[in-house]
This record gives sequence, structure tokens and C-alpha cells, in this order.
Amino acid sequence: MPHQPRIIAGVEVTPLCDAIGPMGETIRRPLAEMFPGAALREEPWILHFHCYLLKDQAGRLTLVDTGIGPADSPASSWAPVPGTLPGELAAAGVTPADVDTVILTHLHSDHASGAVADGRPLFENARYVLQQAEFDAAEGAMLDQIIIPIKDRLHVVDGQAEVSPGVHVHLAAGHTPGHQIARVGELAITGDLVLHPAQLADPSVRYLYDDDQEWAAATRAEVLDALRAERAVLATAHLSDPFVQL
Repeated sequence: MPHQPRIIAGVEVTPLCDAIGPMGETIRRPLAEMFPGAALREEPWILHFHCYLLKDQAGRLTLVDTGIGPADSPASSWAPVPGTLPGELAAAGVTPADVDTVILTHLHSDHASGAVADGRPLFENARYVLQQAEFDAAEGAMLDQIIIPIKDRLHVVDGQAEVSPGVHVHLAAGHTPGHQIARVGELAITGDLVLHPAQLADPSVRYLYDDDQEWAAATRAEVLDALRAERAVLATAHLSDPFVQL
């Protein structure tokens, strides 16, 4: 079942838990290796895979990230597929056809694979918002199985943009070239800006699977510093608690 929603800046924000589980054997590493310098214990890393549904006062629906997708998705080699996002949406009283805008924070398979089902856009009436740098870097299965099927519904932006009334995206690159976060009032939906609580305590902690670890750490420090100054609320992708008050 979806978590309880919060009302932020007049927008109802509902966390949707697409899956819970460890990385598969193909890319599993000790926590200490995935987050060097964080002094983490040698134990399995259990990830929560959160997406976020935003409903404004006019009833417009925006979905941030689409999860790991079906059993044959690009995430199937390592994530606990199939994802349960369609069921989570149904429990919130929403069908995929109801969604007006889909924001893809980036094109890693656990964030974007649920955008497509049976070779077609699952959210058939939505625009899919992606940063230009992320679109330019798309390759392999994510290009073939996700971007090409949704290409006629893509809304490509470059940097900061308002993609729905009161909903903005901001480039926060490093994890991937076009990684973006979404903002609604004091809420920041952070994608993979922060993957583990250790990075909240110390933004310089690197993550093994960042495309550019130095760039990602610098972006994380800069963005978190600004968000702390606002006393913002984070909506996280992989922490057990979807909301974190800074």
C-alpha cells in the first residue's frame, strides 16, 4: 500500500514503494566497497525503490520516476522485478492513463524501466520529462527498450524548467550526465543524489556506481547545502523512510 501522502505547497505528495530488496548477484558488493570511506558494516544493502505521485489542486497528476518495471525490464538482471508501481497507483485510485506528466530523474534501469510495458508507453497520455544531457547519453537497453518507445511523448529540457504548475526540475548531474531532481515548494525529490544515509551525514562519501564520483559528490554537497539552508524536506528514492527533514 502507498505511504501516507503529505500536502506540500498545496500539492498532495504520495510515496509509492515499487520494490524492496538487495541488489542482485550480478552487481552486489559489500557496503564498504560501494560507499568507500563511510565506515559501513559488512552487511547486505536493502534498497527501497520509491516513486512519487504529485496531485495539484486542479487534479493534475505528475509521477516522478517509474521504478524497475516488468519481469523482462532492463532492471531484471539485478533488481527485484517485477515492480509493483501499477498496483501502488491503483491503491491510490490512479490508473496509468490518468497521469499527465512523468519526470524521469535519470535513465538508470531502476528509475525508468517502468515507463514502458509491452513495448509501449505505459503512461499513454503523459509527457515524459528528461534532461537533454541524459537523452544525449542514452544507450543500450535503456535507449532501445525505453527511450525509443516513448520518443514521441518525450519533453526534453535543459537545466531548470517548470514542467507542471508549481513543479520544477533542476539539473543535478554527476550520478549520470543528466540526472535531475524535482522541486515542489520546500520538497526536493532527489532521485539518486543521495543513496545511503551516510551521504546525508557526509556528502563527500562516494558511490561506486556514480558515473562520475567526483562530480556527483560535488553536486551532492552543493545541493544539500542549499536545501539545508531552506530546511527542505527530501523525498528519497532508496532510503527506508521516503521523507527526510533536513
